[in-house]
Amino acid sequence: MIKLIASDLDGTIVSQNGTISERTKRAFIEARDSGIQIVFVTGRPFRWLTPVIESFGGLGKVICSNGAVLYDLEQDEVIWSRTLSAATARRATEIILELEPQASFAAETTKGLHLGDGFADRHHKSGVQAVLDLASDSIDSEGIVKFLARSKTMPIDQFYASVQPQLADLVEVTHSAFDVSLLEMSRVDIHKATTLHEYCQRLGITADEVIAFGDMPNDIEMLEYAGHGYAMASGHPAALASARFRAPALAEDGVAQIIEKLLK
Repeated sequence: MIKLIASDLDGTIVSQNGTISERTKRAFIEARDSGIQIVFVTGRPFRWLTPVIESFGGLGKVICSNGAVLYDLEQDEVIWSRTLSAATARRATEIILELEPQASFAAETTKGLHLGDGFADRHHKSGVQAVLDLASDSIDSEGIVKFLARSKTMPIDQFYASVQPQLADLVEVTHSAFDVSLLEMSRVDIHKATTLHEYCQRLGITADEVIAFGDMPNDIEMLEYAGHGYAMASGHPAALASARFRAPALAEDGVAQIIEKLLK
């Protein structure tokens, strides 16, 4: 029996234009009305939950920043965050620059986005809190929930393969976009599955009672954790390889199709 649905947003239920289809909205609402818990699990910061708010209002809890933040949508507050120190981010920067000298950096904190030189583009136009300054430990007072590294010369899978082994003992490294070479780093052992597991424990729900949907490498641990993990047919090959099941593509309302079958 499924007691909780955990779903990624972008590329899973949120299209490239930032919207959620009416069919998908209806499927989630019907699942919630039937008594199934809903939790969205995203790489987005809690400041960028517009698609969820517009579609569902104050739905409840959202796991943000790849598991580093648990956010209460109804109360508009951060329940807790798992942060990365400025010193750790500085060390990660040094290692990455040895491998990719043209890399640029940014840090997502509980207060906003801190941008380093050369990082900003169309993917990061809003929510800038300050210029990134990892030389100052003052950023620790805000708490880095996601440290970002961008390459303009290396494809994302090559960038990840080069950097991840060197950083494995320092930070958790993943990525979640097809169209930009962007690595996302958090505290070691913090990813979507760790926070989802903690959340499920609070509700008395086991992994076997969870169905999860995702499409990118930052979803892999979550898809492996859930007793019923579905990768989107339109997703990254690594996500598809890790999941027990496959959902139709986002363009076909794949998540809605699976939920509709679940509710029959």
